[in-house]
Parts: sequence; structure tokens; C-alpha cells
Amino acid sequence: MAVFKPDEYRHEGNAVSLLNYHFVFIPKRRKKVLVGAIADRLQQIICELCTENRWRIIAMEIMADHVHLFLNVKPTDNPSNIMNKIKGRASHHLRKEFPELLKLPTLWTPSYFVSTAGNICTETVKKYIEQQKR
Repeated sequence: MAVFKPDEYRHEGNAVSLLNYHFVFIPKRRKKVLVGAIADRLQQIICELCTENRWRIIAMEIMADHVHLFLNVKPTDNPSNIMNKIKGRASHHLRKEFPELLKLPTLWTPSYFVSTAGNICTETVKKYIEQQKR
């Protein structure tokens, strides 16, 4: 695997981008079920999905009751589709492999947090744009 720097621009076809998304998502009722073998398998599922979609993992932490995922993605990927793919595949495999998760009505809540991050701050971009007319 090539070395990846999170502030490195991605060249995809006719676009150059730097799209880094920080996601946080939680199990239904914020149950502390993401432990041990379940957490290990969740990490494996997320890594496989990221490889398939050419998303680059900058950081990932699986806590007992929530997941932090920091991804660099292509400009054609949108956050809601990314979350749908991750939650959908993880739920399918985890609930099949770990019957104790079937006690929850669903594995994940429908909500999630997402924020963008790049290598420059919002204020820098704002100032740059304001100075374009001068």
C-alpha cells in the first residue's frame, strides 16, 4: 500500500481534491456492544469497504458505544452514501456473525455526525476568496 499523507491532494480523473470527513456514529440506544471480537470485526469490515471504494483511512477508533472515523474520499462520494454503506454492511455482517446483537432492534441509530477538515482553516479560505476581487 502506498504511503498516504492526509493533507495530500487527490488526483481523480478531472478533479483535484482534498476531502477529509470526520464521522461519529453510535449503536442503537448507545449500547456498549462494540467490544472484543465485535470491535475487531467492525474494524475489518470498515477497512475492506474503504479499500473497495478507494477511501483512505486517516484515523479510526472504535469505542464501546461509538465509532470515530476520519476518511479522505473522492469528490464523487458524499457523506450520507458513505455512512449508508458502512452502517449497512457492518450491520449485515455483525448481526449475522454475533447473534447477541439481534437483541437490538437495529444495530445503528439512523443519525451520525460528520464534519469536513482540510489542510487550511475556514478563515484562510474566506480571506482568500474576499481578496479575489481586488
